[in-house]
Amino acid sequence: MKDIIWRLQAALFSLFTLCVASLPYSQSLRIGRNTGRFLYNVLHSRREIAIDSINQSLPFMQKHPAWTGEFNSAEEIARATFMNLGVSIVEVCRLYHGKGDMLIDSIDVSGLEHFRQARLKEKGLILVSGHCGNWELVSLSFQRLFGENVSAVARHQNNPYLHAVVEKMRMSYGNKIIYNKSALRPILGVIKQNGVIGMLTDQAVFENNGALVEFLGRTAWANRAPAIIAHKTGVPLVPLFSHRSGTRHTITIHPEYVLCGDRSEAGINRDIQALTRYLEDFVCAHPADWYWLHRRWKRAGEPI
Repeated sequence: MKDIIWRLQAALFSLFTLCVASLPYSQSLRIGRNTGRFLYNVLHSRREIAIDSINQSLPFMQKHPAWTGEFNSAEEIARATFMNLGVSIVEVCRLYHGKGDMLIDSIDVSGLEHFRQARLKEKGLILVSGHCGNWELVSLSFQRLFGENVSAVARHQNNPYLHAVVEKMRMSYGNKIIYNKSALRPILGVIKQNGVIGMLTDQAVFENNGALVEFLGRTAWANRAPAIIAHKTGVPLVPLFSHRSGTRHTITIHPEYVLCGDRSEAGINRDIQALTRYLEDFVCAHPADWYWLHRRWKRAGEPI
């Protein structure tokens, strides 16, 4: 029975993406916004997670220098987050079916010189990012924007048929996928070949792979892998984030993060805290462009 359900899910996903990609762009955008509204209304548990997390983070964000005051309540931010997610879904549908030229042309890149400077070291590169803006668009447009392929660290889909569909679509843009289980060896292999790794490091991890950091005024577990790998290999760590700017997208690339030089556990934790600050600054500046729908602070004092 599970196999039948999985096949049906994959078929419906493929049909939905094809239908959306076949529509004129303006019409697909309306569908994206409506999809966001629909998800906000029907995904009750995810909506409550988002609103609760935003409510607890809002006092910190409102005092942050990057805060713009665009939103007045957690509900406003959560609603805008779902709207952005809905639009991102239809954008990815177009990309997956080869109709993403207009989307890629709508991307502005700030800080390209930081990317190029890090590449001059010829030690590979890890782009440290999060679930910000349309993160799939960033990944799928990478070859066109930067003239290089990226190996993205991603989670393996539970549904094997859906996994095969998504993997084929992602790799059609020249990307390679490294799945997060047993990812260390292939990551080191890409770095050894002077390749580019993309890591989304903004979700909660387990204690054995994490460092406790302060994020938006609360304690959270953060992935230690980028700092550990950088200490081991000398690979540059470059923070990169994406947000919506009206009908366009902006990718911001920061200068390479320089490790603190201390390879002890305390030093690693200092580096991860420093990298977390980049994400924190981003979320305070663009709160509706971050994926609030997961429990970021779980296992660090917040109920699962």
